[in-house]
Amino acid sequence: MLRHRIYYGLKPFVPRFIRIGIRRWFAIRKREKVSDIWPIMPASERAPDNWLGWPDGKQFALVLTHDVEGKDGLAKCRDLLRLEQEFGFHSSFNFIPEGNYNVPSELRDELVSNGFEVGIHDLKHDGRLFVSRREFSRKATRINRYLRDWNAAGFRSGFMLHKLDWLHELDIQYDASTFDTEPFEPQPEGRHKIFPFWVPAPVVRKSEADSKAANQLPCSTSGRPRAGYVELPYTLPQDFTLFLLLREQTANIWLQKVDWIARHGGMALVNVHPDYLCFDGAVARTTEYPISRYKSFLEYVSRRYKGAFWNKTPREVAQFCACVVNDAAVNEA
Repeated sequence: MLRHRIYYGLKPFVPRFIRIGIRRWFAIRKREKVSDIWPIMPASERAPDNWLGWPDGKQFALVLTHDVEGKDGLAKCRDLLRLEQEFGFHSSFNFIPEGNYNVPSELRDELVSNGFEVGIHDLKHDGRLFVSRREFSRKATRINRYLRDWNAAGFRSGFMLHKLDWLHELDIQYDASTFDTEPFEPQPEGRHKIFPFWVPAPVVRKSEADSKAANQLPCSTSGRPRAGYVELPYTLPQDFTLFLLLREQTANIWLQKVDWIARHGGMALVNVHPDYLCFDGAVARTTEYPISRYKSFLEYVSRRYKGAFWNKTPREVAQFCACVVNDAAVNEA
């Protein structure tokens, strides 16, 4: 977390490629030390209690997500949409409501009308969402307004920062701000799960004396009772980690891990940023990588696992899992 504070303290004064270079220096030196837990965390393949599998007997779930961080990424959304449509895939695009770009309603409508999903990515993406509980509550009111206006069901914080107990203030069906294992993130503690899991809302008690009578479900800022939400951890390394920090030249790590997830019947969830994709074949910046790497991943999954994977948007996965993982959590308790 100290490196995180230094990194964003430098943000207004240091060019982006230098900031990425600083993170790359730390990541490359850390990689050998974490080889026993990344990209695969042993024991994370354990399925939730009472898990009956994915719909229609599918072997595993494939969930594609995209965080749009700036104007460059916004301009590439339609190209990415068309690429995924070629393979028959659907994904979610998470936009920053109060970032350095405006999200055209026409783009959101186009995504939804084509079977894709629109989600909320932080509020400002400035690394300050969880600075204090009071400040978070104030921002949660604004985030909930965007959730309603965009008819969005899901949330992901900037830089994968997370305080899952605070997110009960948001009117969400799911959050996607965690991971199974990712030691290169500012909050490197993984959830060690390649399956969705339920985050129950804490029980609020009026007093210890009559706790049984006073137990009630917490409410979001809209005032509606809440029982919890589904957490969808990403289980394939982010493109930023692979191609910008670690400078991998192929998608092989993605392919190897999706094979492992498929063997164990889990959820292969990836986060690909359109901002970092180069569609014209000539990568001229250190903050981009060729679209061919993501395309090779899509080709591999669609060919090797044809008919075996369940590709749905995060909203649809969360809706399916809400009953399954919630019931498992209740039975476990």
